[in-house]
Amino acid sequence: MKKTLFAQFILLFAILAKGQEIENPVWPGNWPDPTLWQAADGRYYCMATNPRRLLQSNDLFHWEMSDISPIDEESWSRIRSISRNFWAPDVTTVGGQRLLYLSLYNSAEDSNIGVFREVSPQRFQFVGLITRGSETGIEDTIDPEVITDPKTGRVWLFFGSVGGIHRVELTSDGLSLKPGSEYSHVAGLTVHQNPSRSQVYEGSYLHYRKGWWYLFVSSGFFGDHTYQLQVGRSRKLTGKFVNREGKPMTEGYATPVIHSDEGDQFFGPGHCGEIFTIGEHDYIFYHCHNKALHHRQARPMLMQEIKWDKKGWPYVEGGKPL
Repeated sequence: MKKTLFAQFILLFAILAKGQEIENPVWPGNWPDPTLWQAADGRYYCMATNPRRLLQSNDLFHWEMSDISPIDEESWSRIRSISRNFWAPDVTTVGGQRLLYLSLYNSAEDSNIGVFREVSPQRFQFVGLITRGSETGIEDTIDPEVITDPKTGRVWLFFGSVGGIHRVELTSDGLSLKPGSEYSHVAGLTVHQNPSRSQVYEGSYLHYRKGWWYLFVSSGFFGDHTYQLQVGRSRKLTGKFVNREGKPMTEGYATPVIHSDEGDQFFGPGHCGEIFTIGEHDYIFYHCHNKALHHRQARPMLMQEIKWDKKGWPYVEGGKPL
């Protein structure tokens, strides 16, 4: 009996020391552009592009489809009058209120970002549009990421793709643009400057760690192995983001985090969701193609431990999806 208990203790210690084993993909079905959060019931929830249902998990490592429809039918009716495509959700909390931001896309020129308010657990109701590409002239007004600066309390929207990633300030409740706010170019070249998209960024995600704001982005073509996850960082949300060599992200420079090669089983990793810390280990979520699937556009969700080097730059072992 004592030997059995000792063996169990050794196994538990090994798991805590090395991190829990991951079996990828953690969700094998099509689940692009994931966003994740932990709710008051202690469970984790995940939403993806075309958010008809939610995934749920007790531990982040094992997921199942829930019966929750996160957007009510009245809201669907309203947003369908605006758009034909509903991409890249971002669920976050602003001023104690959980909000959903969603890309409402028709074309690069006619693309918008809408905001929804949580009206019951994991159920969101459409409030209105935050920004319209047809008014700003910013192509691909998509892929929202909203973050509150804990030092200043100011709320910022990061967004964009082929027209460059931009930042604009929101009101303190996160439901509209702050009066007089201006759009600032933060990262990436435009597709007109860089048709290969190797320096065109999208899928913004911001993570704070030890005095640095990390801006994770994706570059390349989402449908093939050129798509990859990259990163830059800044001391301030309103500062200049640079890559490992100190070159500005506004000029198309970033540091690779996860990539793939042609022929890899998992290829085209990108558009990451949130980073979660369990014990002393950080885990990142992202979508990726699986060569084993017949439908090449399907993008399952993967989870991977992300580590930090001595200079504070993130990386994954081997630099590829596992």
